[in-house]
Amino acid sequence: MLRIGFGLTALLAAGVALGADPQPWQLNMGPGVTEVSREVYWLHNLILWICTIIGLLVFGAMGYAMFAFRKSKGAVPATFSHNAKAEVIWTAIPVVILVLICWPSTKTLYKMYDASESEMTVKVTGYQWMWKYEILNYRGEQTGVSFASRLDAQSNAARRLGSGVDPSGVTDGEFKSYLLNVDNPLVLPTDTKIRFVLTADDVIHSWWVPAFGWKQDAIPGMVNEQWTRIDTPGTYRGQCAELCGKDHGFMPIVVRAVPRAEFEGWLSAQPGSTYGQEAERTAQVDESAPVVPTQG
Repeated sequence: MLRIGFGLTALLAAGVALGADPQPWQLNMGPGVTEVSREVYWLHNLILWICTIIGLLVFGAMGYAMFAFRKSKGAVPATFSHNAKAEVIWTAIPVVILVLICWPSTKTLYKMYDASESEMTVKVTGYQWMWKYEILNYRGEQTGVSFASRLDAQSNAARRLGSGVDPSGVTDGEFKSYLLNVDNPLVLPTDTKIRFVLTADDVIHSWWVPAFGWKQDAIPGMVNEQWTRIDTPGTYRGQCAELCGKDHGFMPIVVRAVPRAEFEGWLSAQPGSTYGQEAERTAQVDESAPVVPTQG
């Protein structure tokens, strides 16, 4: 019984990991850690099954016709040119299938681009070859927090020829983090609707974290928009998904999702942070205000 319990625990842990980030030899996408990513995962599986069934029916019919009606068995070709009823059927069925796919897909696409009522805005700027993050506001208050996020020093040393650093020895704890870690991860709160505005300073980049269920191009002179709400605390990794130059493969993305209270503590401790100062000033003004006696 104890072994079964350990086995189930390991299986659940593997499932959580699979849902967060791609794993070695993973063939299918994972459900991710956001509402949108789970809807995308459901749509992906639905359409995959529809395509699989269509493929089996089409190639099965082709195979049956090739063997059952081959010339060596005395099959004679039909002489008719067309069949109106058959043409209507094989036109109507694909239309119905496309409508059935289009309805939930459109709902998900609409949801993906609805960044209204967000509680936080993060500006992401792509550079050759790093990311700059600016937390423009959090729950209605400007924060003043911005920082660059580059490939971590260990990976940067190991990637250079003749460095003598073994890439397999680059780790972050037990995680083999070669080319997958950064010096300054983006810290975000869980259970918070976060709006992203994305642009670039030089060439086109693309910000992509698979566990969030979307990726968005960062284009010079343009501002694109996306949003996410992370349900599960953890570390989620991604990559630039647009070929942007010789060091394209060396600008990973690392997002650390933490509970709100922990995030607010991190936000207040960042260099240049103004988060919480307005509330403190308001409290000080209220405390120093003279008490006006009321007339009885």
